[in-house]
Amino acid sequence: MKNTLRLLRAERNWSQADLAERLDVSRQTVNALETGKYDPSLPLAFKIARLFGLPIEAIFQPESAE
Repeated sequence: MKNTLRLLRAERNWSQADLAERLDVSRQTVNALETGKYDPSLPLAFKIARLFGLPIEAIFQPESAE
């Protein structure tokens, strides 16, 4: 799943550790999300969307339309 997490984080000048703390996850989880190695659970996706004030669809997009 593609996402704009790295861009959104950079716009706020947050480190991966800053974002991890705000989401109550590890920095490694943030890294895995940003690199597409890990897709968030639905509760985590909602938490991310609320944090950035955006709909989930504005942050996460499927790799390809099926």
